[in-house]
Amino acid sequence: MNVESFLEKNKSKIGSILPEKFRNAKFTLLNLSKTNNDISKIDFSKVKEFNDYVTKTVSNNNALFAVGKYNEDRVIYNSFKLFSGAERRTIHLGIDLFMPPNTDIYAPLDAEVHSFKDNNNPGDYGPTIILTHKINNVIFYTLYGHLSRESLNGLFKGKKIKKGDLLCRIGTFPINGNWPPHLHFQIITDMKGLEGDYFGAASHSTREEYLKLCPNPNLILNLKL
Repeated sequence: MNVESFLEKNKSKIGSILPEKFRNAKFTLLNLSKTNNDISKIDFSKVKEFNDYVTKTVSNNNALFAVGKYNEDRVIYNSFKLFSGAERRTIHLGIDLFMPPNTDIYAPLDAEVHSFKDNNNPGDYGPTIILTHKINNVIFYTLYGHLSRESLNGLFKGKKIKKGDLLCRIGTFPINGNWPPHLHFQIITDMKGLEGDYFGAASHSTREEYLKLCPNPNLILNLKL
């Protein structure tokens, strides 16, 4: 059974990664693509500009938090050298949950720590945790990026994590890679030998490859998108 089929079949057994107050709260979707004229004048490398935009969007929609979409072609990455190369990476492979710093994040399923790292480049994940899930012979990974630095305390490879355990907390800038406070959540089916890091955005030419490697995180989040 592949990971997507397994998660669909076992949806009722997956725990929420969010604290109780956010689980059924109203949220607003962020449009971070070129189709959104409201962001055309924002310099995303200036975190306060981006943070003010997120805060205003949440407030204007009477929401408690904001969600950044999976498989979105984003203009925000044009402001960071990290996403450049022979072909710029702009296709988002996770779902972003824009919430206050220090918001608790819980493990959705039993797991063990695969790896962790402080990816402290501008525009990067900042403190990052990756879990391995081995359930009924199905193996996959979940990535949690833009965390508080304290979230890495006490971790070691192979540490057992139970469903519902407090795993980490959302960080703030500049520690979190210099982004508005949010969690980048991603499902990964093949780590490709990497530890503590993984592409959170793909190029246009590798889009289909990485969408297969990183299926829709809403299979776990179960947000009403």
